[in-house]
Amino acid sequence: MSNKRRLFSRDGANRSYRKIIVVAIEGVETEREYFELLNSKDSVITITCLKDASNHNSPEHVLTRIKNYLDKKPLSKRDEAWIVVDKDGWKDSQLKELYNWSLEDKKYNFALSNPQFEYWLLLHFEDGLGLKSIKDCKVRLGKYISNYNKHLRGIIRKNMISNVKQAISRAKNRDNPPCKDWPRNFGCTTVYKLVEKVV
Repeated sequence: MSNKRRLFSRDGANRSYRKIIVVAIEGVETEREYFELLNSKDSVITITCLKDASNHNSPEHVLTRIKNYLDKKPLSKRDEAWIVVDKDGWKDSQLKELYNWSLEDKKYNFALSNPQFEYWLLLHFEDGLGLKSIKDCKVRLGKYISNYNKHLRGIIRKNMISNVKQAISRAKNRDNPPCKDWPRNFGCTTVYKLVEKVV
C-alpha cells in the first residue's frame, strides 16, 4: 500500500493531506487483509501495513520493524503508528517492551488480542463469550468463515465491513474498565481502539 499523501475530494472540498496510520503487524496474511479492507480512496485515513514475509514475528521483531520504518519515514503531526500483536505464548516482559514504546510518543500506540487476532474477527459475528481455548476461537470463527485458513474472501470481506461497528461495541464491553497496557483476560482485545479511528 502506498504511503503517499494524495489530493482527494470529499464533500466537494479538495484536501491535500491524507492522515496515515502505520501499523506493524504480527501476522503475515490475516491482519494485512483485514486492514486493507478498511482502506478507502474516499477516506481521510490510509493504513500502511508493515509485515515481514520471513515470518520473524516475535514482539521484538515487530517493534524493530516499526522503528526502522519510522527512522526512514518520520510521522507527520497528525499521523499515528501502531503495533498490533497477539497474546499467544508471548511473555509479559516481551509485551512490556511494546507498551513502553507506545509511551514514548503520543502518536505511538499498542493493540493486542488475547488470545489472537481471530478473536477480533469473531467479534464481527458474535459476542465471543465463553471461549475456552485458541482452538475454540478458531472453531467458532469457522462457523462464520467456512474453511477459514487465514484468508478473508468474497462475501466475508463485505460482512466484515458491515459488522465492524458491532465488533467495536462488543470489544469495548469486554474491555471494561479499559486496560491501561494490554488485555490480560482471555477473550479480550484492544484492536477496536485502532479500528474506531478509521470507520
